[in-house]
Amino acid sequence: MAHSAPSSPTGARSTTTRVEEPSVGSLVQSAMADVSTLIRSEIELAKAEVGKSAKKAGVGAGAFGAAAALLFFSGIFLFVTIAEFLTWLGLIRWISYLLVWLLLVVLAGIAALVGRSSLKKIEKPERTLETLRDLPEVMHREAPGQRRREVPTVSNGRVQLSGRDDYTV
Repeated sequence: MAHSAPSSPTGARSTTTRVEEPSVGSLVQSAMADVSTLIRSEIELAKAEVGKSAKKAGVGAGAFGAAAALLFFSGIFLFVTIAEFLTWLGLIRWISYLLVWLLLVVLAGIAALVGRSSLKKIEKPERTLETLRDLPEVMHREAPGQRRREVPTVSNGRVQLSGRDDYTV
């Protein structure tokens, strides 16, 4: 910024100008304002992009929901058709519908057994449970240098707790 030199004692202004260098504080303040503006702009851009993606995902999920509903209703007609086919083969109508119902019950039972076995294979979040058990101790404020428990360290992208080889992420 160019400023004119202060007036001389006689009241006449000097025609020389000098350039003042901005202070470190004003440079830091300017840089912080620029970074803040940049971050806000990036957040707005991310919001706009995510908003468009969320709308597309909503439309896609709705289409899948409609497809599932239509498939469900078409399944009903399929089973009615199977029952009518059994009637055409010579079975009494109510017996053919009873056989289709039994088929559906057997299929539901098989699906339930598959789901149950899948649920049994789910592993507990051991590390999360361990950290939750340690939470009251962690929340207690410790004096600097007076840590009562080890803190996991990160090296080469792996999280490890010293003294424990089984604690890795």
